[in-house]
Amino acid sequence: MRNFLMSLCMAGALIGASAGTALAQDASAPAAASAPASSETAASAPASANTAMASSAEAAAAASGASDAAPAAPTEPFMVDSSKINSGDTAWMLTSVALVLFMTIPGLALFYAGMVRKKNVLATAMQSFAICCLITILWTVVGYSISFTPGGSFIGGFSRVFLHGVAYIKGDKATTLSVSHLASTIPESVYFAFQLTFAIITPALITGAFADRMKFSSMLVFMALWSLLVYSPIAHMVWEPSGWLASAGVLDFAGGTVVHINAGIAGLMCCLVLGKRVGYGREVMAPHNLVLSLIGASMLWVGWFGFNAGSAVAADGRAGFAMLTTQIATAFAAFGWMFAEWITKGKPSVLGIISGAVAGLVAVTPASGFVGVTGAIVIGIVAGVICFWSATWLKHKFNYDDSLDAFGVHGVGGVIGALLTGVFAVKDIGGFDGSILVQAKGVVVTLVYGGVVSFILLKVIDMTMGLRVTEEQEREGLDVTLHGEHVE
Repeated sequence: MRNFLMSLCMAGALIGASAGTALAQDASAPAAASAPASSETAASAPASANTAMASSAEAAAAASGASDAAPAAPTEPFMVDSSKINSGDTAWMLTSVALVLFMTIPGLALFYAGMVRKKNVLATAMQSFAICCLITILWTVVGYSISFTPGGSFIGGFSRVFLHGVAYIKGDKATTLSVSHLASTIPESVYFAFQLTFAIITPALITGAFADRMKFSSMLVFMALWSLLVYSPIAHMVWEPSGWLASAGVLDFAGGTVVHINAGIAGLMCCLVLGKRVGYGREVMAPHNLVLSLIGASMLWVGWFGFNAGSAVAADGRAGFAMLTTQIATAFAAFGWMFAEWITKGKPSVLGIISGAVAGLVAVTPASGFVGVTGAIVIGIVAGVICFWSATWLKHKFNYDDSLDAFGVHGVGGVIGALLTGVFAVKDIGGFDGSILVQAKGVVVTLVYGGVVSFILLKVIDMTMGLRVTEEQEREGLDVTLHGEHVE
């Protein structure tokens, strides 16, 4: 079974590679892969950004009359003396870990739970909580290693399996500890935890697409396989300097491709394979408690500062600017969705404004460390309006049941943000100019690879253990039928 699933993974990778390469036949030269060498480097900055920073360092050395070549930046995790750790960076990253975890539990759990019918509220919140536990186990065992250590262009190595080598050694005279080559000023344990929170929320986002109708056991199996066969390879390709898309210069500061497009296309595959909810289009399926959703969306907004500004992996000016662009884009997107709905439907809704805010958060994620205020404003407005269109007209036009608009907001919003990063990237902020064609390569590869492998996994699970609850269970509600509980 293991060999079979690995074969599926490689087949999807080859398909994605072919499609992405065909799209990106522009003259953009691949950037040389290099590891971050200072606290100003973002862990999520792709190789082209790292190259630009390295070039700046070389220029400074030349200007000062340095005759010896600078030592090569480390390309894998290594041990350092504790004096090399920056306490300010570490404190900020510990805070960011808490903020991003807060996005899933309780933020996303409440956001999604408030939008389903009352009979499914506990089952929906349970999915986010269970995924948090499941992915923590998988990330510890192998996920972190195959995502953020050197290996091939598509997948990492196994040097950090069961966190082997992640160390803290307190000696009588000196203390040493391990650091990641992607974040050399903070302990590797903190970097592990920060990236874990991203690995947790990404599959949790997918649950919004199939709300009300997937078996809990099948959901756990799908999320486990998807995390290892889809999330980890995409994270490695985009964020590990030796990864294929990072080497090609694809920009993704905090997860436009890795998190949102990835989760969005998987959600769409879930909609297509599972089919529509019983009574969809004939029965009222209004949210049972929008107060919960408003609270959840507010938690997502607050936590997103850890998501985006934390991706600078330093308490520095770039983190501050990422926070600024995140706030601006979110506000403009919320109003963009609200006014689009007000114009077309006659009234602005609570569901509309919070959905618009999330769309803005999604779209600015890949751009937050690369664009200025103008770019943030445009990205926010475009995301708010287009995601409103995708969650209303597009979904009904193609007649698929994306229960809580996981694809309409995260998939479409992620594509908007990734492409517009190539348009609005400011060299003075991120260190280089963007390219919409290179960004399109990252978008297409993520859509094709993630879509193909997700579809195969869903089909295999459906044929072996079944994906969907029975019609009787769905009508009665998943709270009672799957978990033996209900909300009064």
